[in-house]
Amino acid sequence: MGPPPESKRSPPKKRSSTTPTSIRSLEHDALCIIFSYLGLFDVVRSSAVCKFWNEIIKRSKLLQLLYLKQQRRSSRSDFSEESLNVYLEELAIEHQRQSLVQGSLHIDQWKGHSLGVDQCRMKRGLVLTGVGDKVMRLWSLESYKCIEEYSIPDGVPLVDFDFDESKIVGLVGTRICIWRRNGQRSIFPSREGQFMKGSCMRYFDPEAVVGCEDGTARVFDMYSKKCSRIIRMHTEPVTCLSLSEDQLIISGSSLGRITVSGLSSDQRVATLRPTDSTGIKSLCFNPVSHLVFAGTTAGYASCWDLRTMRQLWKTRVSPNVVYSLQHMRSDTSTLVVGGIDGVLRVLDQNTGEVLSSYVMDHGTSTSSGYTNGVIERKIGKRLPYDYNIDRIPKTVRPPITCLAVGMQKVITTHNIKNIRMWKFNNLRELN
Repeated sequence: MGPPPESKRSPPKKRSSTTPTSIRSLEHDALCIIFSYLGLFDVVRSSAVCKFWNEIIKRSKLLQLLYLKQQRRSSRSDFSEESLNVYLEELAIEHQRQSLVQGSLHIDQWKGHSLGVDQCRMKRGLVLTGVGDKVMRLWSLESYKCIEEYSIPDGVPLVDFDFDESKIVGLVGTRICIWRRNGQRSIFPSREGQFMKGSCMRYFDPEAVVGCEDGTARVFDMYSKKCSRIIRMHTEPVTCLSLSEDQLIISGSSLGRITVSGLSSDQRVATLRPTDSTGIKSLCFNPVSHLVFAGTTAGYASCWDLRTMRQLWKTRVSPNVVYSLQHMRSDTSTLVVGGIDGVLRVLDQNTGEVLSSYVMDHGTSTSSGYTNGVIERKIGKRLPYDYNIDRIPKTVRPPITCLAVGMQKVITTHNIKNIRMWKFNNLRELN
């Protein structure tokens, strides 16, 4: 017996062309009502969720209305887009400071690599991790899923890396390697891309800068794949680098010196005088305040003002090496520091005062699954100022080898398989 004959169906009725518009209008009205109950800072965060929400908030002039309401409380009535933007930036910085210093904390950790991972970079809700095994992985901080993976050429170590919206740039062995986000990979030809052993790398399109053990910084054009300049920064090995948008190269050395040079120059232009001979392990430059922050192998964090070339403060923050220090982009208030003792510390950028210190509580935890593994959630513990950290097992405070700072969150790596995200919640809403 053959298959039953197909039943005849009438063609589907076309939906009214006005339906999507009316639904969108209803969503618009409902969201406007919801947004009107939020405070200014929450409206700002909502505007960054998606283009549709951003469009609604812009068209409704809700930010402007909330700002004017805030200004009336302070007996001011002037308004301009510039003043609104300045106020929103100040609001974000204050919110970040309150979250890092006074907020509650929980820590999510997940297995990211098969071997120890000791470096991370964070941008736009994504974090790139690597060094240890033969891959770099790009993670979504919303879902904790690995969304892209990049293999390292066989037989060469990954030394340093960074990324942006279109590419990954890495220092592998004695060469620079570029991975396009579409999966293509290119390695600089050996006659141009090979150099004395590199210890660190930073890039600012279109140039990548490699700090080398012979004390030089080598500048490469990433598109012509040629070395354009060799700058003598130190007589000893370069240990860390930081680049600025106004074409400055800042480098630290194994003998504690910090030097400054221009990308267009072939010589250093200034030296920040060290107060001791301990090596510089990490560097961070704030382009807003023109302050340079350095972490040393002796456990000190220090700050220099590039405008005056003077040291502003120096604080002992760890019993030994400070591996990483960072701040949120445009933040001129707080600095997050991590080192060999595994304690996450928040410092005041302007004074060096330790505002708060945190470790992961080794007590109870909860777990939840995602596609490729398990997320373990722990409670973060704020430490008293004079707390003896030796009372905390080293298994729950492995050395912080690298960190990256975002809004109300810090990503850390520890040369173990796990990646940790420290999430801070502001207990006091800003109006």
